[in-house]
Order: sequence, then structure tokens, then C-alpha cells
Amino acid sequence: MSEVPDSEVIELATKVFDLARRGETETLAAYLDAGVPADLTNDKGDTLVMLAAYHGHAATVEALLARGAEPDRANDRGQTPLAGAVFKGEDAVIRALLSGGADPQAGTPSAVDTARMFGKTDLLELFDGR
Repeated sequence: MSEVPDSEVIELATKVFDLARRGETETLAAYLDAGVPADLTNDKGDTLVMLAAYHGHAATVEALLARGAEPDRANDRGQTPLAGAVFKGEDAVIRALLSGGADPQAGTPSAVDTARMFGKTDLLELFDGR
């Protein structure tokens, strides 16, 4: 039987996920530096990196990766932050994730598959050989 998290823990986690969504890099970094796990996930398996990437916050993605977050951690649907950034057309986030070691082949669909789906040949060239 799993334990139900304390309401204060849920409130803190909700706040941290919102910081990632809004791209509040400095405040989020302070929480991470104080001990919040860089790979914290929500009930859908979305990481802080996924939320920051999907909402177009490259600086937040960079801060999370610098603090040990996994660039390729897929959510419960098999989606990676890089594929989400490709879908959303977030070029700065794509470059931040690639600089942080993201694999364009990871996930379902992968970032490569997503770029093909939307005819983003410039990204396919960027991904080539990675």
C-alpha cells in the first residue's frame, strides 16, 4: 500500500512544477539547491525539464540540466522534453537540451520523428549524427 503524501509536500511540489512552467529560473534553482530533486515528476510522469521545455524556457532547462536533471527522461506517454520542444517550435530550448546531452532518437515519438512529422528539415539536419 502506498502512502498518501502530506498536504504540505503536495503544495510544495505544485509550487515547484509551476515555477518550471513559468520559467522562474532563479527561484526554481534555489529550491533545487535546497534539496528538491532535479528529476521530480508529477502524476503524469512529466519532469521539471519537460514542463520548462514545453513552455519555452531555455534558461530554466539549462539550470535544471546543470543541477543533474536527465535530459531524456520520458513521461508516462513516452514523450521526451526534446520531442516536446520540437513540437512547440522552441528552438532555444532544443539547443539547450542538445547541449545538455539530449538524444534526438529517444522517446515515442522521438524528436527526429516529430521533426519529420512536421517537415522541420532544419532540425533533421541539426539532429543528424547525434
